[in-house]
Amino acid sequence: MQTTSAISLQDVRKSFDGGHEFVLKGLSLEVPRGSLTAIIGFSGTGKSVVLKHILGLYKPTSGNIEVLGQDIGQMTPDDLTRFRQKFGVLFQSAALFDDMTVLENVCFPLFEHRRELRQSQVISIAEERLVQVGLDKKHYNKLPNQISGGMQKRTGLARALALDPEILIYDEPTTGLDPILTEMVDNLILETHKSRKGLTSIMVSHDLAAAFRIADHIAMLDAGKVLLSGTAEDFFNSDIELVKRFVSKGMKHK
Repeated sequence: MQTTSAISLQDVRKSFDGGHEFVLKGLSLEVPRGSLTAIIGFSGTGKSVVLKHILGLYKPTSGNIEVLGQDIGQMTPDDLTRFRQKFGVLFQSAALFDDMTVLENVCFPLFEHRRELRQSQVISIAEERLVQVGLDKKHYNKLPNQISGGMQKRTGLARALALDPEILIYDEPTTGLDPILTEMVDNLILETHKSRKGLTSIMVSHDLAAAFRIADHIAMLDAGKVLLSGTAEDFFNSDIELVKRFVSKGMKHK
């Protein structure tokens, strides 16, 4: 059944110590289907913990999580493994396999999860994804340490797109990058989202200026809850003191 939300978290609470201290404290969040949603907030507000719940890596202490209309809390480990093929993830450091070439890195998820495909078909799909992210063919047989940081990000994104996911997650994609590379990655995220019909993209970021520039939906976390969710305009017009401070601080670094 089609729903307006690709991801829905309802009153999610998470404790790692048996219920004495909660990281998520009744968090409710809706990620609109087909949106490019940015999850922002100060360090330690629960952004990464939310991501791991969406991916089914953590189970909530209480509350409900639905992804693409399915309750992932009720899934078996095998069901979750199959379901995660609907996700693509670009990790903070690209997380490429050091001993595999660029092309082999992108082929990897296809060999793992599309075993019905012939090797020639796998290579063809991988090359297509690398073209989509703008990586020149002369780099396909290089190892990760032989290409630039920007090329590593492009390779990581091509790998995340390999299985044609319905949801694409970016975990702090520009942390530690210089301003020029940061802008390149931001533009790549936006171009990728716009070019894939129906794709839901989620970007966890500390970069408020980038979130306002490329995201069409933004959720700000604070103390384990969603403080504000809406458009960039909603944030600029907010009377919430912490939001005003965060916006002011973030936009100074634009």
